[in-house]
Order: sequence, then C-alpha cells, then structure tokens
Amino acid sequence: MTTLKRWQTTPFIYKIAIALLALASMFIVACSFGAAETTFRDVWLALFSNVKNDATVMLREIRFPREVAAIFVGAGLSVSGAIMQGLTRNPLADPGLLGLTAGASAALAATIAFMPSANYIMVTIACFIGAAIGTVMVFSIGAMKKGGFSPLRIVLAGAAVSAFLFAISEGIGLYFKISKSVSMWTAGGMIGTSWNQLQVLIPIIAIGIAGALMLSRQLTILSLNEEVAVGLGQKITQVKMILFVIIVILAGASVALVGNMAFIGLMVPHIVRAIVGTDYRFIIPMSAIIGAIFMLLADTVGRTIHAPYETPVAAIVATVGLPFFLIIVRKGGNLFS
Repeated sequence: MTTLKRWQTTPFIYKIAIALLALASMFIVACSFGAAETTFRDVWLALFSNVKNDATVMLREIRFPREVAAIFVGAGLSVSGAIMQGLTRNPLADPGLLGLTAGASAALAATIAFMPSANYIMVTIACFIGAAIGTVMVFSIGAMKKGGFSPLRIVLAGAAVSAFLFAISEGIGLYFKISKSVSMWTAGGMIGTSWNQLQVLIPIIAIGIAGALMLSRQLTILSLNEEVAVGLGQKITQVKMILFVIIVILAGASVALVGNMAFIGLMVPHIVRAIVGTDYRFIIPMSAIIGAIFMLLADTVGRTIHAPYETPVAAIVATVGLPFFLIIVRKGGNLFS
C-alpha cells in the first residue's frame, strides 16, 4: 500500500509518459507475435522504411490495422466506462453491462438482416442508434422505482435489458439465417479489420475522447455532488446530455468495429483511479492509454495462446473481467482503497 501511495504522489506528467512508453512497447510486441512469424526488425522495417517483402506487406495490410483498431477500441470503451462511472456515481457501470453493447449488437443484426447491402458507415450509424436505445431502456427501468438510481438496480436493469437485446439479436440471426455473420461480428475480435474501416471509426472515437477531455472538469464535479455542480453554475442537464452522447458514440463505434466487448470499461477506470486519483482531467487520458494497452495485450494473447487458431478476444477479456467484477462487488466499489 505504501508503494501505491508513493505512485499516486508522482507528478502526472511522469505517469502519462510511462504509460505512453508502455503503449508503444506493447504495440511493437503485439505486431511481432502471431501465427505468422515476424521479428522486431520486420516491424521496424514495416514502420519506418519502404521495404516490401512478405513480412512487411503482411504487417502493413493485416496486423497494423488490427492493432491500431485494438488501440482505439480499448481507449473508446475505457473512456466511455469512466464517464459512465462518474456520471452515475456507480462503480459497477460499464458499457457492456448496462445495455449499450447489447443494443448496438441488436441494431447490427437488424441492419445485416434488413439491409444486407449496407456499407460500413450505415452499420456504424445503426450501432450508435442501438447503443442509445439500450441505454435509454436501462435508465428508464432503473428510474421506475422511487428513490433514484442505485448501483444494484442499474446493474440488474442492465443485465435484463442486455439479455433481452441479445435474444433479439440471436432471434434475428436464426430467422433470417444470418447467425454466422452476426456471430462472426459479435464474437469480439479485430479479425479482418481494414484501413478503410479505420478511416471511418478512428475520427469518431477521437472526437468522442476529445469531447470527454473538454468536459473532464465538469465530470469531476458531477461525480462528487450534483448540488455542488449547480452551486458552481454548471448547466448539469446540458453537460449530462453531451456526456451521454459521447458515451453512445464511443461504445457504438467500438461495437461496430469489434462486436460485443464487456468488462473493459469496468476494469480500466478502477485501475486508473488507483494510479491518478479521482480527478477526471487525469482519469480520461490515462484510461484511454491503459485501455489501449489492455486491448493490445488481450488481442496478442488471443492470437498466440492457441496459434494458428484464434481465441476470441471477448473470452480473454471476460476471463479477467468477471473475477474483477465480483471483487468490486465484494469490496463495495472500493477495490483499491
């Protein structure tokens, strides 16, 4: 605990520099390991030279876009989870547990069934709409009982809505005989990610994270006390609506790229708060970096643990995330206190 406290007193600039160095190192490691044998030298040549051989072409066209996708998905889900936890003051909040990813998955299945010729932009828009519908359903159910939102009530509502929306997704897949297409998309992986897809998704996720950074001060105050926020002159309704839109953008874009992915938005903010404290001006950027590192690590494990076959990234994340979730519940939301 003494080591943790000493780390918390370290200037934030040093922490962010170490995190960025770890991210760069993890990216190189992720690009170097996989079913196809490559070396650190191949990665260096692919990044910083015009050399063309089998290894560099494979890295540039297959592995680089995949790992860049992992970076942005990990960052997007982690930041959206951090915002949700601060906005609801609920330590169990997570896009995958509160209906966002389930809603996006159901919308994705409906789009594949009813608009088979839809392009990637249309699929992404559908995922945004589905994520918004899932969130509205969860918070509507959670607000039905007098006494406001409670962490337990929101989690139970999220579990029920997620089960309902996933059932809709599976039902659409079975009825329209597109189960394989839906399953391939929602299994949670970056297989087949292309630069064309990233050209659409990267700006969206980057804008969402930038918006979260701009509102990080307001989010810090909201996470502590709404009355204080009002007293300081904040327009809390407007701030909440904008943050809600940011959450939907980040979660929807991530699901459009890799499918359903739970627990990342739950775990990473808790880890980050142990490092940087409770100020969201520090939590947001650090969550983006740590989330990217975690997703790169999970994807690397999924590609190498049973090579040349792939283990779904969602399974890797859930293996770590479920025990983490149970520990948080047992600790009452204060895992690192």
